[in-house]
Amino acid sequence: MYFKSKIYNFFKLLFPTSYSEFVVFLFFLTSYGILGSYIAIHYRIIFDDRIPWDAYFSFDNRSIVMTGGSFERHPLSYYFFNWIRELALLISDGKKDSIFRLTLAWFSNIAISLSILQVFKYLKNIIQLPLSICFLIISFFGAFSTNIILSFTPENFTYTLFLLTVFNFYTATKLKQEKRIPTIPLVFAGVTIGGLTITNIVKVFIPLIFEKNLFKSWKNIGNAIFRISVTCLCFILLYLNRINFKYENIFSKTSKQYEKFSNVNSTPLWDMVLSFFFGQNILFSSFIIRDKHNMRGFEFKGLFMEVYTSWIPYAFIIILLIFTIWGYFRNFKNNLVQIIMISFLIDIVIHCFMRFGLHTAYIYGGHFIFVYPLLIGWLFYSYRKSSLYLSFLTITLTCLSTYLFLNNYIRMQEFFQFLNQYYQ
Repeated sequence: MYFKSKIYNFFKLLFPTSYSEFVVFLFFLTSYGILGSYIAIHYRIIFDDRIPWDAYFSFDNRSIVMTGGSFERHPLSYYFFNWIRELALLISDGKKDSIFRLTLAWFSNIAISLSILQVFKYLKNIIQLPLSICFLIISFFGAFSTNIILSFTPENFTYTLFLLTVFNFYTATKLKQEKRIPTIPLVFAGVTIGGLTITNIVKVFIPLIFEKNLFKSWKNIGNAIFRISVTCLCFILLYLNRINFKYENIFSKTSKQYEKFSNVNSTPLWDMVLSFFFGQNILFSSFIIRDKHNMRGFEFKGLFMEVYTSWIPYAFIIILLIFTIWGYFRNFKNNLVQIIMISFLIDIVIHCFMRFGLHTAYIYGGHFIFVYPLLIGWLFYSYRKSSLYLSFLTITLTCLSTYLFLNNYIRMQEFFQFLNQYYQ
């Protein structure tokens, strides 16, 4: 009976449990599904055996599908993508054709649609916003450039977004009920989230800091340390097993990766931060086409994003950041809000201060874009008794959404022009 209850709660966590949740999930599953299916069937960009990386926006599609990515950044994703690849090959009868691409696209579509569902559940069940506000925020979130691109892209970021949104909703539910986060879910989150991208494992431990009465008893502190230790031990053993316990490779490879991805000075720092990190995960900029090669003689075209060239996108992003920071400070004493912001600060430190991958920071959106709708949701919550502020926030977010839809629709048209020219 206990086991049955746990299985039931697990599926209840992941999937829709109400009419409004079914509507949200099916809407995005259908919308993203149509987009991804068309791209998979008519174009070879989702997976081309000759192109390991950089076909569009620096994603490593083929490399990730075949190997899971570099072990120093994605230590356990090798195992996860083995399952994804083998299942896709089973469905495509062993061929890396349009059916193979279609299967990969639908795996991504399901993951992103479930991610959006988790954000909607958080807005509805944790913050307890009216459905009309939930629909407005989730529509805004669903049109983010990262969600659109990841909905058909087989990448670590696709599944990281899903896992982080699930874990965020799960821990928020536990903390709201004033319960501890059990050891097994914590270990599972550490292994999966940290396994796909190693730096994200820190985010798994943040909610433990805000458990009720944690610092009022040494027993509670000891229990938290025990859960963290078990999680770290499981992760480290699996990680070392992945590299045959040759731990010295971790340090040398990590150092090389940091040097490679943090020494780009062609663009002013403030512009890279505002355009690449804060902006292009949400709002597409103009595109640039570059000549690329796979280091084995095959040449192809790669599509990348430039910094914004108009004042309007900068204004859009600044307004959105003001809303995000406003929502944080309006709910500063709320532990759930602190968890969201601390998680976001980890990415800000890595990419903006340490400058790791800042020149292509728009690909890292799967690590943090869910922060925006959640903090905006908390902002609405803080003014729930003020019709004036609610009207202002609703009108402003509607205007931002309209611009976001139009901009990203136009940029996706340009993306299809690129596909038609080079990837048919």
